[in-house]
Amino acid sequence: MNNVKLKQIIIDVLKADERLWNEDKTELNQTLLLDLVENIDEKLIELLLQEKELRDKFFVKIKDVYVFKTNDFRFFIEENKVDNSYTQYKNRIGLTDGKRFLKDTNDVVLNWPYKDCVLEGGQSTEEGLDTYFEYSEKTKSYEEKQAKRKEIFFNSVLAHDEIDRLFDHKALTNWKRFTKDGEQEVKEIKRDEDGTIRENLIIKGNNLLALHSLKKQFAGKVKLIYIDPPYNTGNDGFKYNDNFNHSTWLTFMKNRLEVARELLSDDGVIFVSCDDNEQAYLKVLMDEVFGMENFVGNIIRKTGSNRNMGNISRSLDVRHENLIVFSKKETGSIFYGIKQEVNDSEIYTQDFTVRTGGFEYEIPSLDFSVKFKRKWAIKEEEFKKMLGGNSSSSYQELYKNASEIKDLGWFKLNDFIFKSKNGIVNKIKDKKDKKLVHSLWIDIESQKNVNLHFEELKLEFSNPKLESFIQRIIEISTQPNDIVLDYHLGSGTTAAVAHKMGRQYIGVEQMDYIETIAVERLKKVIDGEQGGISKSVNWQGGGDFIYFELAKWNETAKEKIFDCKSLEELKAFFDEMYERYFLNYNLKIKEFKGKVLQEENFRNLSLDEQKKIFVAMLDNNQMYVNKTEMADKKFGINEKDQNLTNQFYNS
Repeated sequence: MNNVKLKQIIIDVLKADERLWNEDKTELNQTLLLDLVENIDEKLIELLLQEKELRDKFFVKIKDVYVFKTNDFRFFIEENKVDNSYTQYKNRIGLTDGKRFLKDTNDVVLNWPYKDCVLEGGQSTEEGLDTYFEYSEKTKSYEEKQAKRKEIFFNSVLAHDEIDRLFDHKALTNWKRFTKDGEQEVKEIKRDEDGTIRENLIIKGNNLLALHSLKKQFAGKVKLIYIDPPYNTGNDGFKYNDNFNHSTWLTFMKNRLEVARELLSDDGVIFVSCDDNEQAYLKVLMDEVFGMENFVGNIIRKTGSNRNMGNISRSLDVRHENLIVFSKKETGSIFYGIKQEVNDSEIYTQDFTVRTGGFEYEIPSLDFSVKFKRKWAIKEEEFKKMLGGNSSSSYQELYKNASEIKDLGWFKLNDFIFKSKNGIVNKIKDKKDKKLVHSLWIDIESQKNVNLHFEELKLEFSNPKLESFIQRIIEISTQPNDIVLDYHLGSGTTAAVAHKMGRQYIGVEQMDYIETIAVERLKKVIDGEQGGISKSVNWQGGGDFIYFELAKWNETAKEKIFDCKSLEELKAFFDEMYERYFLNYNLKIKEFKGKVLQEENFRNLSLDEQKKIFVAMLDNNQMYVNKTEMADKKFGINEKDQNLTNQFYNS
């Protein structure tokens, strides 16, 4: 039987399985099909067995038992794409990893080789050289050589069927509150009347797992997410692991953007910094995660130097980076404008009608002589609330505080400007000091100023984002007390600026410098430091924040592996590793310890390669302690941290 006929038989048979198709059964979910095949799904196998042609082709009969030839079926499906027609693909033009759309993959990139790696030489790759010995056939002896230090980091990619307890809520430890009076014990977590946590939070731990732990408490409540992720150039501070390829970077971004979207409020926005190496791919990825209709724009920020952009070889002196902006919903995002002094006769406005989607209703003019029926960017009850009322308020009540703006044909009500004659309804913050946000930012303070600011604070960090840059993002997209999230916190600029501007913030960072740089920086902010934007916002100090960590388990084992300086140290750690930590269930411990560790081939591997093998033995689902298991004494989590963890999750 030819492949075309066999493929059609497979399609006909698979249509009996509702799980595998879209509503009108025109598009097969091939990723799910292959997952079911891999797991020997009973329903699927039963369907395939019922058809003689498929039974003869993909099963072998041993006595009275049919054995499914998994690899043969998988190979056939991959070589004879079932869902490759133009009709089925026309709406699926997107990113792939070479075999399937990234949109369909359930793989998870847990860790990433970025500047957040195990640094042996400090915060710069220019520091230090590695010394090693290499056998020379010419001299018949080992010669001492040196090479630029290679930082150690092994990214972890987990297939869907490997994920077990990975995203469960994690136990939280090492709680501290920092105030103007110094470090304080955390006794309670403040919440508002609707139960939302009202604390500034700095969290140490894997950002993907931290985002999932935040989800229950903050889903739909974050107004702004700003991130400055790794640019995947190999030139933004540290060279990447060779295995960290482009599709892996995109998957790494996708995993985090998907849960980040759940945290955004309906009127929330996300800003992602990137350079030209990734901006086009990142835009397509974010189209898939957030929806093309929710793309707000690409802001171009002028930079002072191309030294970390990796573009010199192109003979182009690149002096900009990109800021890709998406909203949670097409109708949800309204920017508030940028501060500036303008002439009293000028009014800067932003139309909040929309061409597609939106909410259709009527808004009367001030004298009720005209009714504006339009598609608006926000619901009517939200509009009334912004005018100072509630969903049941009448426009007569709401218009009591309206004022005419003479000679311009406009009238003003709170933050809204109306023009009666043609039905334009716009929103501004203040006609005297706001203008529209534009997409070219060339007026931000110089890098020199921010470096001086860091010198004053006695902090060290390569290429921190400018406070004035983050200030603009926060200014145009949030109001006081709104929640701001940065899950690539780095040096802590987003948190520092949000603190000075009266926003609630959440910052996540995995590396130890969260304590030595970000936390120390925020302590100085509380004390009233006058660097960055402090003078422009009249910052006088005050406020507080809570610091805590995801409780580590296998993550600790990984750190101990990285700390080993020789194979002998690795071998000495192995006993503790298999007795104390969680290893992969299929690891043959006795064979590895008694045989593999003694083999010459293993001993001849580089120390980095040996460490990589040790790390691969760890169960990635057990990198951190789950909340449900934190009472187990072997984890050593004290009663205070357990109580605060329960309080955080409101359980």
